[in-house]
Amino acid sequence: MFGMGVPEIGLILVVALLVFGPEKLPGIAKQAAGFVRTVRQMAENAKNDLGREMGEDFSDLDLRSLDPREIVRRNILDVDDTTPAAVKETRILRPGEKPPFDPEAT
Repeated sequence: MFGMGVPEIGLILVVALLVFGPEKLPGIAKQAAGFVRTVRQMAENAKNDLGREMGEDFSDLDLRSLDPREIVRRNILDVDDTTPAAVKETRILRPGEKPPFDPEAT
């Protein structure tokens, strides 16, 4: 989760326990959970409102498909959901190996 492992999460919990104390920590955790729930609900409502305003033509629109990185990946690199995982992975060059060069690309 967010690139954190068990030791990092444990350290955050210990620091929170020291700063807030054991009697306030459950209340703070409950508030944080409520905040996350509220943000998720707001995002879902915004997505539903957007779909309703755009009409039936765009009801099956996937918002992730509008991400510029996804557009480049799909259209320029020819990588989509049906592409095998081996093709999607980037290849690491060995020491001394020259990267591919396309003289027509520059």
